[in-house]
Amino acid sequence: QVVLVESGGGAVQAGGSLRLSCATSGPIWSAGGLFWYRRAPGKEREFVASIDCKNQITDCADSVKGRFTVLRDDPLGTGYLHMYNLKPGDTATYYCKQEIATTGSGPYRLYWGQGTQVSVSS
Repeated sequence: QVVLVESGGGAVQAGGSLRLSCATSGPIWSAGGLFWYRRAPGKEREFVASIDCKNQITDCADSVKGRFTVLRDDPLGTGYLHMYNLKPGDTATYYCKQEIATTGSGPYRLYWGQGTQVSVSS
C-alpha cells in the first residue's frame, strides 16, 4: 500500500525557516503532481503549494509566495517544502498529497500524509 509520511515540522520563532519532507513508499508505478496543504486551528484546510508531474511547474498560494518553495527529487522521490521567513500566521498542520498510479494501467489516485505540525511564535 502507498504511504506518504511528512516530517520536518517543529517550533520556530518568526523569521525562522523549516524544511518539510514528504516521503513516499509502496508500489508506485507513476507519480503525478505533489501538493502541500495546511490547516490552522479552527480554520479550513488551505492550499499552500504544488509541483507538477514533470517537476517543471510550481504554484504557491499568495500568502506564501516569495517565502515558500516546493521541490521534489524526481517524480517518484521525496518532496520538500522549504519555508523561509516564517510568520505566526503560518502555524498549522501541514499535509502533503500526491497523485499516484500503482500499476501501468491503473488510474491516478490521491494519497495524503498524516501531517506534521509547524508552530511559529512571535
